[in-house]
Amino acid sequence: MLPANILGGLLALISAAVWGGGDFAGGYASRRSSPIYVLTLAALSGLLILIAAALLWRESFPPARGILLAALGGISGALGIAVFYRALSMGHIAVVAPTAGVISAALPVVFGIFTQGIPAPTKLVGFGLALAGIWLVSAASSSADRISSRGFILACLAGIGFGGFLTFLGLVDPGKIFTPLIVSRCMTLCIGLLLIKLNRMPLPALTANPTALLAGLLDAGGNLFYIMARQYTRLDVAAVLSSLYPASTVLLAGIILKEKVSFRQGVGVVVCLAAILLIVK
Repeated sequence: MLPANILGGLLALISAAVWGGGDFAGGYASRRSSPIYVLTLAALSGLLILIAAALLWRESFPPARGILLAALGGISGALGIAVFYRALSMGHIAVVAPTAGVISAALPVVFGIFTQGIPAPTKLVGFGLALAGIWLVSAASSSADRISSRGFILACLAGIGFGGFLTFLGLVDPGKIFTPLIVSRCMTLCIGLLLIKLNRMPLPALTANPTALLAGLLDAGGNLFYIMARQYTRLDVAAVLSSLYPASTVLLAGIILKEKVSFRQGVGVVVCLAAILLIVK
């Protein structure tokens, strides 16, 4: 049996790999449909698989506190995605993506320091390397213009939304895996439907974008591994290791779409690997 901290770190890394696949599928799906449609379809497919799993394992819902935390996590994550897509629509992906990624990973670290104490020095160095690696891997190879102040604010808000999701879900009662995510997904689906209504868009057909449905399954899988990782290790460790998913996305884009991995992104992957060794030590 692996030590708890090693097992937790391994589960968090699996979460990052699966989340990276979900992001890759979601980005590919967004080429065919509106990002709002992708968000809604992904939330629906993820919700259905989570409900099936909860029924199969006969898992009960957490107490009211856990339900509230899961709901807040779902709302935070959905709003983060919506703001993130809005920031990307303004251009400057080279700054928007890494800014959101670093803030989303840093927020649980700050929260963990206040609630669980300062981690070991090696882990702190690993957290710093991980944040640097996320920035390097997420950044595009070039950026034409300086990002506008509004775009930067939106990127920061997106990062806070993603970090809120990691933090709230990481605080849910131990032992509950599927049902908190069902609550979270319901909130995400409701926000997706609300965005469709506000934009006066027709409801998407379930078969309109199969890749979006796949993205939802992968995202739900990443969520499950993150929740399981949190059972065995600190919130900040689980959150930071899970946040290394951009490395998985970049590698998949290089392998499947033959997209060129820049030198900067390659360095970022190496930095992420060094961070992993320090964090799980």
